[in-house]
Order: sequence, then C-alpha cells, then structure tokens
Amino acid sequence: MDKAVLKIAIAKETADHEKRVAATPETVKKLTTQGCKIHIEANAGAASNYTDEMYKTAGATIEKDRASAFKKAQVVLAVQLTSANDLVGIEKDALLLGLFNPYLNPELIKALKEKNITGFSMELVPRISRAQSMDVLSSQSNLAGYKSVLDATELFGRAFPMMMTAAGTIAPAKVFVMGAGVAGLQAIATARRLGAVVSATDVRPAAKEQVQSLGATFIAVEDEEFKEAENAGGYAKEMSAAYKKKQAELIEETLKKQDIVITTALIPGRLAPKLITEKMVKSMKPGSVIVDMAIENGGNCDVTKANEVVNANDVQVVGHVNIASRLPTDASALYSKNVFNLLNLILEKGEKSAELKIDWEDEIVKGIALTKDGEIIHSNFADKKPAAKKAAVKKTTSKKTASKKTATKSTTKKKTVKKA
Repeated sequence: MDKAVLKIAIAKETADHEKRVAATPETVKKLTTQGCKIHIEANAGAASNYTDEMYKTAGATIEKDRASAFKKAQVVLAVQLTSANDLVGIEKDALLLGLFNPYLNPELIKALKEKNITGFSMELVPRISRAQSMDVLSSQSNLAGYKSVLDATELFGRAFPMMMTAAGTIAPAKVFVMGAGVAGLQAIATARRLGAVVSATDVRPAAKEQVQSLGATFIAVEDEEFKEAENAGGYAKEMSAAYKKKQAELIEETLKKQDIVITTALIPGRLAPKLITEKMVKSMKPGSVIVDMAIENGGNCDVTKANEVVNANDVQVVGHVNIASRLPTDASALYSKNVFNLLNLILEKGEKSAELKIDWEDEIVKGIALTKDGEIIHSNFADKKPAAKKAAVKKTTSKKTASKKTATKSTTKKKTVKKA
C-alpha cells in the first residue's frame, strides 16, 4: 500500500437499528486537511442527516458501494460490527476501528485473525484521563441515558413535575434509576430537569456522592461488601449471592412506590445482571414504566423483550436496543470525534500526506488492540492454548519428580532394612 496517501474508508452501517455513521463532514474535513483521503459509501450518513453533498464539500470521495470504498483502504472506520460479513472487502493488513462487542462476539475476533485485519475495539478504550476524549462508551451512554427518560415520558400517562392548578395539585412523578454510571447519571439529571422526584441505586460506593450531587436520593444495602464493590477500572464487581438477596429485598419494596424505573446495570464481559423479577414488575402500580437499557446484554428485567414494549400487568416494559442510535445526528457527531481523537494518536501527519505510526506499547493502543499480524494480541481474548500446554508439561514434570522421589525413598528404605 502507498504510504504517501493514507486512504480511510467509511461504509454505510448494515446492523439492525443502526443509524449512526463513523465520520461526519466535520471530522472528514479535519482528516482531509491532515493529509488523508476519505472515501465514503453513498448514503452512509443519510440516517444521521448527513448528506453525500455535505461530505463532498468536506473533501470526501463518494463511492457507489462498499467494495469501492474499501479498495486499497489502509484504515476502515465503522460504528457497529456484528459478524464476519462486515469484514468482506477489507484489505489484508488494514486497520479497522469500531464497536466489536468483543466479550460476546468471539467469532468476529476469530474472523479478524483469519483475515489478517488489525482490529481496534473502541469500547475497550481505558478509563484514564488521557483517553477521555476517545471514550466512546461514555459519549454514547450519555445520550442513551437522556433518551431513556424521554422514551419513558412517551408511555407514562402523567406529567413529570408537580403542578399547582386551580383544579388541584398534580404530584410529581417518582423515578428510580438502577445503575449510576454515565447513562444512569444522565438519566437522573434529565428526570430532575423534568421535575421528577428521583432516587437511584448502585453497588459502587463512589456512586453515592455522585447521585446525591444531582439532587437524587441514594438507595442501597451499605454493608462491608458494598464498600469493596468497585474494581480498579471503576466498574462494578459481581456481588455475592447473599448481597444480591438483601439488595433484591430492598429493591422490591422500593419499586412498589415508583412510577418510572430506568435500569442501566452492566458488568463487562458478562450478561447483564437480573435486577427486576416478574414478581417485582407485578407489584408495581398500574401505568408504571420500566426502561431496560441493558437489553442488548440480556436485560436487567425478566420480562423485557428486545425491540418491544411489553405490557406486564399494566406496567409498560421498554426494550429498545441501541438507544444512542435513536439520536443519530448527535450520537454520530460524538462517536466520530472519539474516533478522530484516537486517529490523532496513531497518525503521523505531513503537509500533504499522513501515515499510520502506531506505538504498540502505548497504554491506550494496548487497551483497544484486538488483533495484529494474524494473531489475537489482547490479553483478555488471546488464545490460551500455549499456557495450557506449558501447564501440562509442568504437571508431567511434577509427576516424574514425584516418581523419582518415591523411587529414592524406596531405595533408602531397602538400604535401611539391609543395614539392620
């Protein structure tokens, strides 16, 4: 590939319910001025309200199809990658940036390896200050938390704020947010702006102060296990069965008093924890609404169904997938800026040209790099067979050592008997 001209390709997204695009006219213009040539599939940004004409004006070349866009591209930018079909047409040794959902999509990582494509998973950007501008999960979760509250208002048959009228007083809605990460905190802030009385829960001790700073009430079983419920990356740990039972009892009593519940709880690398049982749903007031933001990872509520609004005993349970994509214009703008900031880390820019210059020892690169040179290099997903083989050798050696010790012991015993 010609390093003098760095070709970056952007294809139209093919995943269901995906309206976002990996580059906007704004980021295309910036990349073009840095010596990159941008080739984008026709209508790639249409669902996000970015027209082909806008991309042309920004300096991009519009291609009739995906194959033309990918031809000789050294870098491919994508939003959501779901299967090996998304890799068709991408050149060998090309760099692919996108959302791979790697913990739940091992076949896609295997396909990257087999096709010798370098894969950078944007959702694995480490939670460090230097990488904040590249943090896709935060930017997208922020919008999703906001939209989840609006989705609830659409189904809720009452007003959110308290209203004093000549005909009487309308009580404010009670909103309960389960999980106070980025999405949960934005949901709290949005519900508060709409005038609701808000409470929230989370197993991470640090969340308590954040929840209270937004004017919401914090609800949780605050025992010794609760104090140790956060890992080094700021994510929630898996709690013990005993803690889950105590927390479930508290939540069950809390839910009976709520009008709207937003669930956001996720554990990296695992299915979403079940927080609301069918029994709990039935205990809620008729007309209540649950928005399950974790449905793509299995959901936090037993009755949630993907892409459906389930009526369970007059409680509406919302299971919209890819909530950020329901605000495609802003979601694309933020996502594309995250990607652009990451590209600035790995591009060497000249006056009229740019080329890839990846520091494989950089903390951010090491955090997101899945594959390189036909191998899975990320420590969380790398093939563990060599280690298993080493362990087997060690085990065999141990057996031989044990046998040798037994033989030595036996010989010693014989000598002792003979001496006697």
